[in-house]
Amino acid sequence: MEWRTHLKADPTDWLLSSQNPSIRYFTRKDILDVPPHNPLLTAEKEQIATIGYVPSLLEAMESPEYRKTFNRYYVYKYKGLVWSLLTLAEVGAERNAAIDVYAEYLFEHAQERTDGGFAMHSCKAGGGRNTEVIPCLTGNLVYSLCNLGYQDDPRLKKALSYLVHFLVLNDGEEVEPQVPPYNRYEECWGKHTCHMAVVKSLKAFAAIEPSQWDVDLKTTMDKAIEFVLIHHVHKRSHNLSRNTKPGWLNFAFPLMYQTDILEILDILTSLGVKDVRMEEALAVVKAKQQENGRWKVENTYGSDRLLIPIGA
Repeated sequence: MEWRTHLKADPTDWLLSSQNPSIRYFTRKDILDVPPHNPLLTAEKEQIATIGYVPSLLEAMESPEYRKTFNRYYVYKYKGLVWSLLTLAEVGAERNAAIDVYAEYLFEHAQERTDGGFAMHSCKAGGGRNTEVIPCLTGNLVYSLCNLGYQDDPRLKKALSYLVHFLVLNDGEEVEPQVPPYNRYEECWGKHTCHMAVVKSLKAFAAIEPSQWDVDLKTTMDKAIEFVLIHHVHKRSHNLSRNTKPGWLNFAFPLMYQTDILEILDILTSLGVKDVRMEEALAVVKAKQQENGRWKVENTYGSDRLLIPIGA
């Protein structure tokens, strides 16, 4: 495999020897390109549901005390329902009866009724407050719910449509203003669209099967990709000698509403993007590899605050 020539050492065997079934599953699926119905991959997927982190997190979510926090699904960082579902999706959990309960709660209480975006708080009339719909939350939930088995749910498709039709891409000048009632947050839209809005929208688009991409989605996705590329992934587009955010160079998992260059590159490559403007970010990733072939987690701000901390 040609990609191995870029490594200081090959960590694949080490990954496959992990006691964590999620690590073994994604190693086979994403690195070794094992076909979806291969018995080895199927066995790893089954173990994700029964061994280790996923059953532990689902058990913690079933407690009466946790259910009292449902109405703080977003602001309870990073133990709230949004963050727990995002984590389940990130580690390869599959839809089950418990996850159905949690997804239904978010569809009922967090999704804005008119256009389908997800909001930080519920409104008394039901659904999410239209003035509190934010793109990073919507992107994260489309990604999560799609990977948890709701890709054909009309409500998921409505949330996807929100991203497709309301994602505006401004790069220092408000050429494309956001429309009411979604224009409340200057930090999301304004003169410079929030990078997290763009990255999490792309993450959502990448979770959709390409056969389901329509013209509108493809158009928005291509614009969002170009937005990332004019920033050379992690640079300021109007001054490429400066990084957008220094923290993006410190790798973390899971990233919650934040991002880093590793996640951005993963999204771009999953969408088939190959562009010279990715090369500097790729060089950073390669330089961070240790001599034994492994990379270090450099930031645990999200994982330490989960309902069940990862790596604890």
